[in-house]
Amino acid sequence: MPLYEHVFLARQDVTAQQVEAMIEQFRGVIEAGGGNVVKAEMWGVKSLAYRVKKNRKAHFTMLGLDAPAAAVAEMERQMRINEDVLRFMTLRVEEIEEGPSVMMQKRDRDERKDRERRRRDEEGYGYGPEAAEGV
Repeated sequence: MPLYEHVFLARQDVTAQQVEAMIEQFRGVIEAGGGNVVKAEMWGVKSLAYRVKKNRKAHFTMLGLDAPAAAVAEMERQMRINEDVLRFMTLRVEEIEEGPSVMMQKRDRDERKDRERRRRDEEGYGYGPEAAEGV
């Protein structure tokens, strides 16, 4: 079966649990069509580059699909009907990446930077008048 990466944006008003429920609903559609959801990642709420249906932010979610085209088409049809889905995009890929996607790796990297910054703040490196005296 062909492999797909599918990303959809849900309104920021919905909760994370509602987004998970949407993922399960779309997983059911794919499985009913004879396919399989290989991977599902919630990337969190992110700012949009421009307003989409009066929304400035959205929940981003990525699904890795191993499904026939008819099942993907049915899922996209249901997404068009769902008022909580702002946008979606499906791409056919040669293989689905193992492990976390680039977006999830970025989040890990950002969290490491935040931890490092907090550690420096706690130790007092490079901030305040004391740092200027040491130079």
